[in-house]
Amino acid sequence: MGEDPVGPEKTQTDFINEELNLNVDINNDKSNSKTETLSNGNSTEEWIDILGNGQLKKKVVRQGKNGTRPNRSDICTLKIIGKLKDGTVVEEHENLEIQLGDVEVIQGLDLAIALMDEEEVAEIEVDPRFAYGHLGNEPNIPSNATILYTVELKCAKLEDEIETLSANQRKKIGNKKRERGNWWFARNEPVLAIQCYRRALEFLLPSENRASYQTDADDSTTDIELQALLEDSMKVYNNLAAAQMKTQAYDAALKSVDSVLSCQPQNVKALFRKGKILHYKGENTLAYQTLLQAAKLEPETKAIQVELTVLKEKIAKEAQHEKNLYRKMFGTHKNNIPLKNTKKESTTKAVSNITWSLIGGATAAIAGFLLYRFVS
Repeated sequence: MGEDPVGPEKTQTDFINEELNLNVDINNDKSNSKTETLSNGNSTEEWIDILGNGQLKKKVVRQGKNGTRPNRSDICTLKIIGKLKDGTVVEEHENLEIQLGDVEVIQGLDLAIALMDEEEVAEIEVDPRFAYGHLGNEPNIPSNATILYTVELKCAKLEDEIETLSANQRKKIGNKKRERGNWWFARNEPVLAIQCYRRALEFLLPSENRASYQTDADDSTTDIELQALLEDSMKVYNNLAAAQMKTQAYDAALKSVDSVLSCQPQNVKALFRKGKILHYKGENTLAYQTLLQAAKLEPETKAIQVELTVLKEKIAKEAQHEKNLYRKMFGTHKNNIPLKNTKKESTTKAVSNITWSLIGGATAAIAGFLLYRFVS
């Protein structure tokens, strides 16, 4: 969880083309997607199987304006009614405004709306996988529920350039996306949460290439408004780090918490997460030092103390392991006999062996000489 292993977020078209290999032509609902004809009384209805696996289907109820399909990041205004299979209404919105592609609605709707024209009315059947899954959604959507939506795309318009928005507008939009990221994170969908948090930062920090907030803002933006944007962006970075940790993108998460600490060096949440990230990366001593800083600021926080205890034990074990290695390399035998004594014994044995060899050699020479004289 190099940079984030989940990679850049895909658009709806990318998801359909690359992940599902369907190559759907967004200008033609019927291109390369499966159609299903259902008999209903005297009428015949045609469903488009968007993903080709029966988990997301769309049927046009009323045609819209040709050539008016929205693009990613367009602002779409929708009328939505969602029902369970038994007809129970579980969702209803008259003028819901979303930014397409930012998963501000469930994934199934985000994908299907990209295939609608303005003023079109469609029925969209969404499998639990692309709706609310096994968690459901309190208070009225049960676990593993298939939902049938009636959706009208009232209009779609281009998003405003971020630089043209006031600080308060950027703050409002950025926090809306942060809260949506929190919703996905709470549902254990960290990849979608990351997508929302990154989009939130685009509004709270409009350009990474600019040196400061002051250059981003127009002359009417006050210091108080800029400070509010800064504080909100720090919340997003902290949440982004938590989501990146869930995906094991530890290097990316470290950059996120460092972005917080560069502005708020005493941010306990960022210090705690940095300590955990370093722990996961195996940098235990540095992790311990970082968590000590957090503990000084909030000594009563149990989570920090627990993490410190775990790290202290690991560091002690690592130190003992290193000590044992040094002993093997430079120190003692298993019976704690110094290595120099062993060398002395080996030297004595060697001298003794040489002495007896010399005596044996001399004796053999004398015997040979006597034998030679006797024979001669």
